[in-house]
Amino acid sequence: LVFQPERKFGVVVVGVGRAGSVRIRDLRNPHASSVYLNLIGFVSRRELGNIDEVQQISLEDALSSPEVEVAYICSESSSHEDYIRQFLNAGKHVLVEYPMTLSWAAAQDLWKLAEQKGKVLHEEHVELLMEEFAFLKKEVVGKDLLKGSLLFTAGPLEEERFGFPAFSGISRLTWLVSLFGELSLISATLEERKEDQHMKMTVCLETENKRPLTWIEEKGPGLKRNRHLSFHFKSGSLENMPNVGVNKNIFLKDQNIFVQKLLGQVSEKELAAEKKRILHCLWLAEEIQKYCYSQK
Repeated sequence: LVFQPERKFGVVVVGVGRAGSVRIRDLRNPHASSVYLNLIGFVSRRELGNIDEVQQISLEDALSSPEVEVAYICSESSSHEDYIRQFLNAGKHVLVEYPMTLSWAAAQDLWKLAEQKGKVLHEEHVELLMEEFAFLKKEVVGKDLLKGSLLFTAGPLEEERFGFPAFSGISRLTWLVSLFGELSLISATLEERKEDQHMKMTVCLETENKRPLTWIEEKGPGLKRNRHLSFHFKSGSLENMPNVGVNKNIFLKDQNIFVQKLLGQVSEKELAAEKKRILHCLWLAEEIQKYCYSQK
């Protein structure tokens, strides 16, 4: 017997790039959380018509339709803030891909708006649902950190669309904060060679016990997507990740968490802790950005 919930939330997906396409696929497949959701259409600045029988609808219709109760914001980062504000003001719940905004103050403002409207505002963090993170979390628990570093390399990213590297790379910062608690910024530098699309951001952070953590983001042509990490504890070291298996359905796992929030199944305490972590990471990202610009 297939479980049919009392009601389904009407969903519109805004932006149909990589994340948006995965979201549409998950919504159309019969998954545990998808039974609570009804995909009504997608919004895109491009004229696409239909994708896999899902119809394109205008932003105006998505905002005004009483059928639409939820928006998945999967557009480029620079447009997130505006879309979140519009959908919350229209009385819709919002799921947004990270980073929620490219400014800490804006994020605070949007959380307040969500609370006033009594709506769920959920920022996706699929990096916390990866096998690698689960492995790290187990490795780190109960150990006394002496120092650590995390280097991430990848191809070039357009800053206008994805924000300053501390924002576009916020998933790495989220790993560090989730593993070692709230951090403070000691220093940060940004080296850029615009002509060959190369940039390297080096950030020195410190845990509450004054242990140093270095975070480096390096992007440029020919750089493979890779994470190199090194954590030294009193009881030994962790250098680089073993191969822990394939990350299956991480966006779907994120959707499951979002649906639990829609159904009121996540405790106030958990919601508050998550919001605190998200705002702390956005605040750090902004501090890093300010620090790098002040060095110029």
